Amino acid sequence: MAILRAEIAALTPGDRLPSSRDLIARHGVGPVTVSRAIALLAAEGAVVTRPGSGTYVAARRTRQGDDAPDTSWQAVALAGRDHDPGADHSSASAETDGPSGPLPAGTIALAGGYLHENLQPTRALGAALARAARRPDAWHRAPAAGLAPLRAIFARQVGSGVGPEDVLVTGGGQAALSMLFRAIAAPGSPVLVESPTYPGALAAARAAGLRPVPVPIDDDGIRPDLLADAFAMTGARLLYCQPTFHNPTGTVLAPERRRQVVDVARAAGAFLIEDDFARHLGHGRPVPRPLVADDRDGTVVHLTSLTKPASPSLRIGALIARGPVMRRLQAMRRVDDFFIARPLQEAAVELLSTPAWDRHLRALATALRDRSAILADALAGELPGWSLAGSPAGGLHLWLRLPPALTDTAVADAAGAHGVAVNAGHRYFPAEPPTTHLRLGFAAAADPAELVEAARRLATAVRFLESAAD
Repeated sequence: MAILRAEIAALTPGDRLPSSRDLIARHGVGPVTVSRAIALLAAEGAVVTRPGSGTYVAARRTRQGDDAPDTSWQAVALAGRDHDPGADHSSASAETDGPSGPLPAGTIALAGGYLHENLQPTRALGAALARAARRPDAWHRAPAAGLAPLRAIFARQVGSGVGPEDVLVTGGGQAALSMLFRAIAAPGSPVLVESPTYPGALAAARAAGLRPVPVPIDDDGIRPDLLADAFAMTGARLLYCQPTFHNPTGTVLAPERRRQVVDVARAAGAFLIEDDFARHLGHGRPVPRPLVADDRDGTVVHLTSLTKPASPSLRIGALIARGPVMRRLQAMRRVDDFFIARPLQEAAVELLSTPAWDRHLRALATALRDRSAILADALAGELPGWSLAGSPAGGLHLWLRLPPALTDTAVADAAGAHGVAVNAGHRYFPAEPPTTHLRLGFAAAADPAELVEAARRLATAVRFLESAAD
């Protein structure tokens, strides 16, 4: 073995070793000894045997320890993929709506898009799951479209002519987005998106082979005139938008535009994906009816989820659609995952059917409104030169425009070094951002006092940047 290892070390990866007959003659050993030695070297990864061809030196491993795997072969196996959502880590991981890993100790979270555990209905969730587990059919196979009671609940939330037959239960909002983009548009097609928009949607669209095309928004939401132009210029047959408490800006599509946007999409022969993730994240004011409630032609495909107002691990959402597109989505369900886990669906039914859910939503609305105001006031005091894009009436975030001298990545990096995690704004734009922004969440921090401290740390980080630039 030692002799063979020395010979291999002198060769180049890909070089062919001498034949077994040559090794037997050269070293005066038997054929069994040579066979065992080559088998051991192959098991160690030092050589590769190819029946009928010979034994070759394997690629050198670059590793920190003896047990580290060598996955370099995958670069060849994956070659030729036109779309690789994992290649651009900055965009692909920008918006899982949570940090990609645990934050350093002492860091205050203004990044991500989920509720802190003390805002989640933990006791109600536990009770709902316990009741669901006691059902005699809790572990039976669930229908592909979802449990009938759960579909009826989602239909009632939308109202106005939507029935359970129009609902498909999904494994959360992100899985539903991935399904929609693959179901509706062919690879290589354009998809119109608000600019800025939710980066998770951009990642899902690109993973499906689609080309996101930006349509600017203003204080009243997406602009119908520019939307019509974008449909005409691109020939797109799909629009993704968030009409209610838009992520990241918090914008609500103005009443006079809601009908216009649907009409523009219908005139283009296009589908409109309405991402209604924040319907239960209002701050106490009336929430507009979803677009799908007034749609009779199947133009709008509605998406909602329970993960934002309840818990990241309540991976239950729903799609509402009519016509052939629903039949296509149901067919994809049978290919992708057959059905959503029944115990989780049963727990969702239990949760949504109790007074505890309504009490949670009322308490959550008050908490989010208070936190939003506290963070906005703290930022105004600490960073008066920053521009806040209005006071959101719902959602989990503030959207701030930075002074021209600052870049979002530099501020985000400096903030992290000073113990506060924020989201750099460029990740929310499908193309070049016109200005620099930060998205700051107010729901992931432990309490309002942390929000005040986060603003102070952020101001310290900015002063550090400015002093370093002088």
